[in-house]
Amino acid sequence: MKFRGTYTVMITPYDSEGHIDVPGLRRFTDWQIAQGIAGLIPLGSTGEFLSLTDDERTLVAQTVIEQAAGRVPVFIGTGAENTYDVIRYSHEAERLGADGVMIIPPFYSTPTDDELFVHYRRISDAIGLPIMLYNNPATANVDLKPELVARLSHIDNCCLIKESTMDVTRVRDIIRLCGDRLSVFGGIMGFESFLEGAIGWVAVASNVAPHVMSEIFNLCDGYKDIGKARDMYFRHVPLIQFVGGQGYVSGTKALLKHMGFDVGGPRAPRLPLPAADDARALQIVKDLGLRFEAGA
Repeated sequence: MKFRGTYTVMITPYDSEGHIDVPGLRRFTDWQIAQGIAGLIPLGSTGEFLSLTDDERTLVAQTVIEQAAGRVPVFIGTGAENTYDVIRYSHEAERLGADGVMIIPPFYSTPTDDELFVHYRRISDAIGLPIMLYNNPATANVDLKPELVARLSHIDNCCLIKESTMDVTRVRDIIRLCGDRLSVFGGIMGFESFLEGAIGWVAVASNVAPHVMSEIFNLCDGYKDIGKARDMYFRHVPLIQFVGGQGYVSGTKALLKHMGFDVGGPRAPRLPLPAADDARALQIVKDLGLRFEAGA
């Protein structure tokens, strides 16, 4: 299976009692696919994976995989601080039928490059799924620099990376150092990453604007119409910036609520958006004409 295009790193919806909203997650999965998204990634940072119990992680993964039903690839976030927990989560993802796993580095122990290499090699040796490395030093406290990524790309299953720094020259350098061993997906800087050669985008903003974020990639792919893609991108920069900071969970959920799809608030210790930021979210929804229509 070829992995490319815009993938949504999905929010996790909760019901009024704070439990996983399974029907809501199924509706959200269907809507994303109907809007043209190329892939789905539950249990990433935006999905609050660290705020979920193991049973809830299983429920979310199973629900998305079942509902997607092979229509688009599903990568499951299986990050953890302990190598053996990552292997356990990844084994489960494989058993449930995931197409791959996305794995952020251990985020507290600040491992050395050698420790990171052994970490990912042990995971690769234990599973048969493609591994998407996830570089997000702002949240993980670990930076997978291009030279280390090149080393990791020699591990059998490490064949993709979500490069989520603000430095798009990382995309250039990873491609230059890794060649065809590793496929690069942009993180925060999607459009800019495409211009540097990325073949995909793991996006937060596509939670609320999946069609547009997918179309930006489609227009950049093969350099079909960079000018039109840039215009679409510039129009949606306020949205991308709004969900690109510390409020990426609460902000995305507020936007969806204003679009007509209440997915609950973030889990503690995160708080809902302050009133002023919530007003900004509502204005963005109005300015861009965003709405959630199940089945559309």
